[in-house]
Amino acid sequence: MKKIGIREVAEEAQVSTATVSRVLNNRGYISKETRDKVQAAMKKLEYYPNDLARALYQKRTYTVGVIFPSNVHPFQAELIQDIEYLLSQKGYKMLLCNSLNNPQKEIDYLTMLRKNQVDGIIVGTHNKHVSGYQNSKLPIVAIDRDLGENTTTVACDNYAGGKMAVQLLIDRGCRQILDIRGDSSVKLPANDRSTAYLDLMKKNNLPENVLEVPFVWSAAKKKETIENYLQSHPQIDGIFAGDDLLASLAIFYLEMHDKRVPEDVKVIGFDGAKQTLLYNPRLTTIRQPIGQIAQVATEKLINKINGKKETDRLDLPVSLYIGHTV
Repeated sequence: MKKIGIREVAEEAQVSTATVSRVLNNRGYISKETRDKVQAAMKKLEYYPNDLARALYQKRTYTVGVIFPSNVHPFQAELIQDIEYLLSQKGYKMLLCNSLNNPQKEIDYLTMLRKNQVDGIIVGTHNKHVSGYQNSKLPIVAIDRDLGENTTTVACDNYAGGKMAVQLLIDRGCRQILDIRGDSSVKLPANDRSTAYLDLMKKNNLPENVLEVPFVWSAAKKKETIENYLQSHPQIDGIFAGDDLLASLAIFYLEMHDKRVPEDVKVIGFDGAKQTLLYNPRLTTIRQPIGQIAQVATEKLINKINGKKETDRLDLPVSLYIGHTV
């Protein structure tokens, strides 16, 4: 069987080989009609471009590494799905690395991605002992994490979200409000949620109740920690949880111990992923603009790949989803 090349594609599409090459390499102006003709010819002839040859010629692999600690956490699962779709629309393949909250695994993945010469990396992990990003010359965009110089951070307006959540609890009569937050020793934009909590406690002369539950802990350990705290602090009448999973764990304990939500204890989460609200539509939460975060992160990474300068950090607005837990 004769091997199909761009000459055969050009003949089928009735265009020049140079036009086929421009379509394959996404270079120069090509009308939609011509592009569609070339792609239809490729499909008919079952022609598959040589990605290795194209990578050597363009000095690009059109591959982006995406490192996340979990692909099952509702917020991150939705974010990863949106990123993959947006990258594919721009002609990039996604190489997903699930670090499982393991710092060494994250380091190994970072090394692997560099060896495979990906064009850039989007990272959404929370480990504090991984420093290889600062030494990498690759374009990097971090989601809700500060990685220092030469990286761009995309996050939501965590302070505004925290303030919105805590003020709602205060307005609904809560005076013993618990802030379930992540590890304070890890520098994250999400820490601004707790800063807002502390500011409002001070402003309203209310006592501080803070429980640290690191993101990297297992769900079982998080559940046990929250249950132990609530058992020893029965005065809590309001809970601001750092994410919707923590909020759900708190609600589970309260309802198992005859505490009515929201009559006895009011609870508000943070994230608002579609999957969470599908299974727990009654949860009141601060919704992150997940689709917009994915879009901005993808656009900024591709801009950096193309040599454009990008802002160091961008915070996107959040919104309040009113359920039935406050």
